Amino acid sequence: MENIRNFCIIAHIDHGKSTLADRLLQTTGTVSDRDIQEQTLDDMDLERERGITIKSHAIQMNYTLDGKKYVLNLIDTPGHVDFSYEVSRSIAACEGALLIVDATQGIEAQTISNLYLALEHDLEIIPILNKMDLDSADPEVVSDQIVELIGCDRSEIIPASGKTGLGVEDILRAVINRIPAPKGDFDAPLQAMVFDSVFNSFRGIIAYFRIMNGRIRKGDKVKFMNTAKNYDADEIGVLGLDLIPRNDLGAGDVGYIISGIKNAREVKVGDTITLVSNPCKTAVKGFEDVKPMVFAGIYPVDTDEYEELRTAMEKLQLNDASLVFEPESSAALGFGFRCGFLGMLHMEIIQERLEREFDMTVITTVPNVSYKARTKKGEDMVINNPSDMPDPSKLDYIEEPYISAQVISKSEYVGSIMRLCIEKRGILKNQVYLTADRVELSFEMPLGEIVFDFYDKLKTVSRGYASFDYHPIEYRESELVKLDILLNGDQVDALSALIHRDHAFDLGKKICLKLKELIPRQQFMIALQAAIGAKIVARETISALRKDVTAKCYGGDITRKRKLLEKQKKGKKRMRQVGNVEVPQEAFLAVLKLD
Repeated sequence: MENIRNFCIIAHIDHGKSTLADRLLQTTGTVSDRDIQEQTLDDMDLERERGITIKSHAIQMNYTLDGKKYVLNLIDTPGHVDFSYEVSRSIAACEGALLIVDATQGIEAQTISNLYLALEHDLEIIPILNKMDLDSADPEVVSDQIVELIGCDRSEIIPASGKTGLGVEDILRAVINRIPAPKGDFDAPLQAMVFDSVFNSFRGIIAYFRIMNGRIRKGDKVKFMNTAKNYDADEIGVLGLDLIPRNDLGAGDVGYIISGIKNAREVKVGDTITLVSNPCKTAVKGFEDVKPMVFAGIYPVDTDEYEELRTAMEKLQLNDASLVFEPESSAALGFGFRCGFLGMLHMEIIQERLEREFDMTVITTVPNVSYKARTKKGEDMVINNPSDMPDPSKLDYIEEPYISAQVISKSEYVGSIMRLCIEKRGILKNQVYLTADRVELSFEMPLGEIVFDFYDKLKTVSRGYASFDYHPIEYRESELVKLDILLNGDQVDALSALIHRDHAFDLGKKICLKLKELIPRQQFMIALQAAIGAKIVARETISALRKDVTAKCYGGDITRKRKLLEKQKKGKKRMRQVGNVEVPQEAFLAVLKLD
């Protein structure tokens, strides 16, 4: 156990975590030069295409320093705020963390929030200044920021470059010398924490765990404490680039277990594994349950595929524990699921993964957040879906969730960022100059306002220089109304939204205009209306496709034409009563991208 080191890599998005991990794998000889590729650990197509890490990836490396052999367990984590749950789970399985800061950009919001996560778990932090090979690197200024943030010595900061491999040997030496070896008792009952799991169609569910105490051997009978179910450890081993089977693992090790579990519900991330013959008394304190921020409905395009979608969602939840879902039904879309996501990027990725990995084509409804409503009778309700909203006459008040947001940016963009936040009903709380040209702005704003397009707009007004991080604070009373979209007087519940009264008119107008472009014209006139309760706040009309019935009448009396037009008018009226309007898939998606 003396020779084991468990550590993770944390940083803001795009600060070069995965590239540096590649160099570590190459230097320790874990991956041969022939097999190395950019972002070696990112094994999902999506991660490669977008150049971001979505899942945290664990891998074991062997390294010899001063004649002693060491086993290094590395976990590469995502940097985006929507995947911070992955980071918190990785941190729970480690004793140390490499904090990577881009020498060209300095410390950003996610650097700070990930650092706090690591400090809460008492991890040993090794600061690394990455991208030192770039001409625009500013090591002096960024080193000062790091010293101020962590309170370390300047000599402890390691200059490195993921591209050229500068400083990689120093990092490995620091990991061995500065990160403590794992503590644990080999003779105690087995106590192992599950920090991730994947579904393999041949072998069932593979759970990744970190052993806190005790040891496990191949063939042992094990028990998952949360579900209280027993299994045989058919295969255990360590995580190389592929799974490497072993006969036994002891305290401090990170490994995997295959025990023929087929049902996705039976493995829960954060669970504790112990032996049936000699169980441990207490479960490992895992990590707090995930709090979804954004809710949206996901429905199969073909209603017969509901059960397949359920299976796909369960398998996806194994691999992404921050996805929360429950069944719901909608008048317009049939049966589907109400899903909770950590943010908009998370929602987009889940939708992409359902399509790629499980061949499911799905419709996503307008995302919103959960509200609390109090009726006049004094009952409290939680509203995750606009259709759950009680009648306004029975409602006393509604509260919406507020967040505390930190934006770090260059000082020249402060004006436009403030304007954006105030448009989104934000309240400026604080403004701190971190250096001469970097400012941290603190706002309190409603979560519902940042759900749509806040992040994209923030990147636009700051030319990509602003970093954004937030955490929920409380619920506050607010003037919220339910905006319904009506097609020929019928409500389309998938397009309903809860919105602040001041913005309802503008949003209603925009949605109606957008739908007018996207809904194909019919033989009859279609009225598109946005309504709050019984009051119509916006209307657009899709005119009918007109067939020229009088073309065959030339000359003769005008009454002949009138008679034909009257006949057509009756037909259109009847058609409008029985005809129903199909809302195309693009219309649902376009509403999400309203500017």
